[in-house]
Amino acid sequence: MSRVAKNPIAVPGGVEVKIQPGKLSVKGPKGALEQSLHPLVRVKQEGNVLNFERTNDSNLARAVSGTMRALVNNMVNGVHKGFEKKLTIIGVGFRAAVQGKKLNLTLGYSHPIAYDIPAGITIEAPDQTNLVVKGADRQQVGQVAAEIRGFRPPEPYKGKGVRYTDERVAKKEAKKK
Repeated sequence: MSRVAKNPIAVPGGVEVKIQPGKLSVKGPKGALEQSLHPLVRVKQEGNVLNFERTNDSNLARAVSGTMRALVNNMVNGVHKGFEKKLTIIGVGFRAAVQGKKLNLTLGYSHPIAYDIPAGITIEAPDQTNLVVKGADRQQVGQVAAEIRGFRPPEPYKGKGVRYTDERVAKKEAKKK
């Protein structure tokens, strides 16, 4: 058995888990998420604990059981606490503003960038150079943050661009004559 899949998931209060054939639904204060279950993995709910076991002893079943456990754990944590990614914008004149369901970015191009915020995600701009991406789905939060960072990744000479708050950019020395 996968070492990850052996660990049970404790379901906190206020979170409701429904197991249906081939599908698992989690509902909590931050939202509701669904995940299709792999046929090689069985999920059992005993009280407020979820246990995972594989149907056979193949390498694929061993790997998938740990993956399913990690995905369901992220779902439970997401609907209970939520996930967030923080981004910092560095550069003269670079700024961001949230207006309704759009994120407006000025990143040194000849045009402003208007990014449509997907459903289930909230973006806050505490000031013009910081962004906080929040949501219940960990994968979607990371994807949205990566897309925003992709508009102007940090460059290695001055460090200008959009970066994660905890990201370190290795700077290069300028070309010498």
